[in-house]
Amino acid sequence: MSSTDAPRLRRTPLDALHRSLGATMTDFAGWEMPLRYGSEREEHLAVRTRAGLFDLSHMGEITVTGPQAVALLNYALVGNIATVGPGRARYTMICRADGGILDDLIVYRTGEHEYLVVANASNAQAVLDALTERAAGFDAEVRDDRDAYALLAVQGPEALAVLKPLTDADLDGLKYYAALSGTVAGVPALIARTGYTGEDGFELFVAPGDAERLWQALTEAGAPAGLVPCGLSCRDTLRLEAGMPLYGNELSTALTPFDAGFGRVVKFDKEGDFVGREALLAAAERVAAEPSRVLVGLVAQGRRVPRAGYSVVADGKVIGEVTSGAPSPTLGKPIAMAYVDAAYAAPGTTGVAVDIRGSHEPYEVVALPFYKRQK
Repeated sequence: MSSTDAPRLRRTPLDALHRSLGATMTDFAGWEMPLRYGSEREEHLAVRTRAGLFDLSHMGEITVTGPQAVALLNYALVGNIATVGPGRARYTMICRADGGILDDLIVYRTGEHEYLVVANASNAQAVLDALTERAAGFDAEVRDDRDAYALLAVQGPEALAVLKPLTDADLDGLKYYAALSGTVAGVPALIARTGYTGEDGFELFVAPGDAERLWQALTEAGAPAGLVPCGLSCRDTLRLEAGMPLYGNELSTALTPFDAGFGRVVKFDKEGDFVGREALLAAAERVAAEPSRVLVGLVAQGRRVPRAGYSVVADGKVIGEVTSGAPSPTLGKPIAMAYVDAAYAAPGTTGVAVDIRGSHEPYEVVALPFYKRQK
């Protein structure tokens, strides 16, 4: 295939602004996205100690409306969407009939019969196709709203202080995993107290044409608090420290939520059938009886950084595989998430190593997450 035949990468409404800020751009899930603006470590630490500003406009928004919207979502997803109150959000998953994870999602209830489903960029089309197919027979509409939104996020302990002067919305009363409609810097927005960094923060869903104006207003308001623009690289190290799974790394169609250690998101007691129910019941029983591999944290005793796909070894054999690895700016040493044989999964287990290009580097098994913010 010649370079002219290659599919063109999508760009967010903030693309020119990122380039003007000197961002290093990268191909991520078919989008050109900012990887970093300067130092990844500085961006990471800004979010942990002050505030960071992210462009997440690559995420996939799907609106589900109609009298049977909740019935459709309860059938299509593994969670109990019927118990999500107005203005609240829920982390959940969508699975195949065989129980394999298609994607992990956040579902916001934005109206009496209206829900906003936010999918990962790499899976947005697959999730849209699955919801559309599963909507057959329900009095509900599934709408592709990926082009209707830009998504900005302010994350970090100073996020509330940065956002407050720009809106009349009751941010103090906005709970974690809740959302409300309001205006931020004169821009209509859905303001959600959600994020994937392990810190307090807000995600702002706005019209694409308003994104640049909002970014500039947030940048100015955040300057006294030390807010900096942040790229995908520090978003990845932040979510890794917080023990949050990334689709394609910790989650895949080859795993059920029970295999991945997220069986808690599957609600068998909800009303009605749902896609994958029988397979997931079998998976729950299998994992409870004898888990094959368990998702754990690994902390390096040396300085070499593990990467996804590297083998975990112990007692002269391969006992697992790294799914995500990076230097941890907060811990000051390399960390990883990995699936390891259940016999080696207990926190405190030593004698475990990661095969880094033929060298067996010592690691200690720890409980996830690596980092938890002080509330």
